[in-house]
Amino acid sequence: MAQAVEAFRNAALKADRSQFEALTADQLSYGHSAGRVENKAQFIDGATSGRSTWKFITLTDQTIQIVGNTAIVRHTFMGESERDGKTNPVKLGVLTVWHKQDGNWKLLARQAVRLEEPRTN
Repeated sequence: MAQAVEAFRNAALKADRSQFEALTADQLSYGHSAGRVENKAQFIDGATSGRSTWKFITLTDQTIQIVGNTAIVRHTFMGESERDGKTNPVKLGVLTVWHKQDGNWKLLARQAVRLEEPRTN
């Protein structure tokens, strides 16, 4: 299961359409931290458009719970994207639901929420 999550992270870094096709379920519901929800085609088109690129993505504090053919994965997603020459730091709490289909883990659902940096006084 962890290998599928890592493959998805690598697909995001490379904007790899074929990997996204292989790693996502046809019924995908992909929720962004700003509230936008996309289906599989919308997600893949956006992730591979080239309008925005990832400089790096780091996943930490990952937990995986497998229940039959379903896996619930939570992690902290930290990264840096670039769009129109501007760098955007990203820190998200992410919940993904994966389903085993034909022996392979497929991303079925994802929801992210923005995390604030802790304030120091």
